Amino acid sequence: MPTSSSKAFGLALLLLSGAAQARKKPLPDYSPALPPMVAPQASPGAIFPGASYVALTNGARAGGVGDILTIVLAERTQATKANSAQTARDGSLGLTPPTTGPLSFFKPSDIGAGGNQAFKGSGTAAQSNALTGEISVTIVAVRPNGTALIRGQKQLTLNRGDEVIQLTGIVRLADIGPDNRVLSTRIADAQIGYTGKGEVARGSKQGWLQRFFSVVSPF
Repeated sequence: MPTSSSKAFGLALLLLSGAAQARKKPLPDYSPALPPMVAPQASPGAIFPGASYVALTNGARAGGVGDILTIVLAERTQATKANSAQTARDGSLGLTPPTTGPLSFFKPSDIGAGGNQAFKGSGTAAQSNALTGEISVTIVAVRPNGTALIRGQKQLTLNRGDEVIQLTGIVRLADIGPDNRVLSTRIADAQIGYTGKGEVARGSKQGWLQRFFSVVSPF
C-alpha cells in the first residue's frame, strides 16, 4: 500500500509536470530571411536595367529583404522607488471628583485616562540592467512606410555551456548607418532575449523540488 508520503511526492511531481506544460509556448522562428529569387530577364538594351539598378547614393547600405544589419546592443535601464509614511495621535481624559459628598472618596487618578498611537513605515526598491555587445540580423520584410522587420539570433558554444542571444523588432531604414549598424535603442517593439544553458546556468537555479516548496510555502 502506498504511504501518505509517497502519495504527496507523486502529487508534487504531477503538479510540477502540469505547470511545466502550461508554461510552454510555441518558440518564435529566428531563422535568417533570404532575399527573394528573381528570374533572370533578357536585357532590354538599356544601360541600367530596372531589376538590378541601385542608386549610387545608396552605396552598400542594407535596405532589402535578406540584407544583413548589425545591431549595437546598448541597453541600460535603471529604476528606483521610495515611499514613507508617519502618523501620530495622542489623547487624554481627566475628571476632577468633588471634594465633598458621596463621591468624595474618588481620587483624580482613578478617573483619568489617556492614550497615544503612532505609526511609521518606509519602503525602497531599486533595479538596474545593462546589456552591451553586437548581433547581426537579417531584414525579414520592408514596409511601404520606410520601416523594416528584423530578426536574428547568435549562438555561442563555450566550454561550460551555451549562450543564445535572440532579437526581433522594427527599425527605420533612415536609422541605418553607412556601415549598416543600428542602435538597439532605436528598435521599435524590440524583443531581446539573452539566455544560457550548461553547468553554470544549472548551478544558478533552484532544484525542481526546492522550486515546488518555494511555490507552496506560505512563508
